Amino acid sequence: MSSALQHNILIYRDHLLAPSETFIKSQGESLQSFRPYYMGSRMVQGLELPSEYRILLNEGNLLGRFREVGYKLTGYCGTVLRKLRTLQPRLIHAHFGPDGVLASGIAGRLEIPLVVTFHGYDVTTTDRYAESSYFTHRNYIRKRPRLQRQGELFIAVSRFIERELLHQGYPEDKVRQHYIGVDTELFVPDPVAHREPIVLFVGRLVDVKGCAYLIQAMEEVQRVDPTIELVIIGDGPLRSELEAMAAKRLIKYRFLGVQPPEAVRFWMNRAKLFSVPSITAASGAKEGLGMVFLEAGAMGLPVVSFSTGGITEAVEHQHTGMLALEKDWQSLTRYILMLMQDEELWLKCSRSGQERVKEKFCLNQQNRKLESIYHQLLNQHHTQEESSERRR
Repeated sequence: MSSALQHNILIYRDHLLAPSETFIKSQGESLQSFRPYYMGSRMVQGLELPSEYRILLNEGNLLGRFREVGYKLTGYCGTVLRKLRTLQPRLIHAHFGPDGVLASGIAGRLEIPLVVTFHGYDVTTTDRYAESSYFTHRNYIRKRPRLQRQGELFIAVSRFIERELLHQGYPEDKVRQHYIGVDTELFVPDPVAHREPIVLFVGRLVDVKGCAYLIQAMEEVQRVDPTIELVIIGDGPLRSELEAMAAKRLIKYRFLGVQPPEAVRFWMNRAKLFSVPSITAASGAKEGLGMVFLEAGAMGLPVVSFSTGGITEAVEHQHTGMLALEKDWQSLTRYILMLMQDEELWLKCSRSGQERVKEKFCLNQQNRKLESIYHQLLNQHHTQEESSERRR
């Protein structure tokens, strides 16, 4: 963050902050004219956040639990509200639709604009599935019409998500497509790193990430070349099932569990290919964009995946990687072998990936655009307040 900070803002995420949500922290910490305070219900094991910039409803005790439940039911918590008033935040930026609903109570009571970024599952999961899901998702479906009226800006992480928001009735004049950037000074390939015949997967072990299709493809890959290894970083409810599948089908593989960001970058420097073949989940959820594809591209790591959801915006077929039709694991196999065996094609995709991320997805560049969006919104909000005052 810059030392010339001007405005405090709130970044709302119900659980602060899952290991896979580095993009939220990176975006906040790279702001220059705004100081982010991170607000949520509670802390979870994951990314570190400085305690002085962290505001929690639930600090882990019984009183905190009552505060969290009370806030989620009523949208009010006097203790936290008094603390927020001393910060005088200019706006609140929630990540994911259900969090937008939770943050709306704060926005209303502080009379500040509410910005919500939609990332993927929050727009693509079917209402029928969401209505039988956990409380915050059910709450979102119930209160979505009110959010559409009260929210001042809805940010879509891809053109695909923008279309989904408009289809669900979000007002066109409030929807804006904006890519979250990648820190291209942090995600840089080590020029002396030795690339090994490794296919790297990084993501939660849930059905939408399609890891089972990658294992299926890797079985065929290893029949052709048994030296090619699959390395899986991440955890989730399907881990034991996927480990059993890999043990039965694969020769060389590793499950490393959740790893810190520096370890992910280490493996991105070491691997030859990156693959998270995301699919449409039974819930309807699809990949909104896939920040990890952009991080791989920045590291000079060609991507092989399925052309699902917003992935086609993160990966350019035959330019920065290869995209097969969803669930077409045979083509996934063919593309992995093609890039492993064709050094000239690999180099082309590696260089193109780095260039494309720097050109379209650089974090500093994207954050300057985001700050411009914030300033426009604040000016608009100020004008509306003045008009209201005159009418009184």
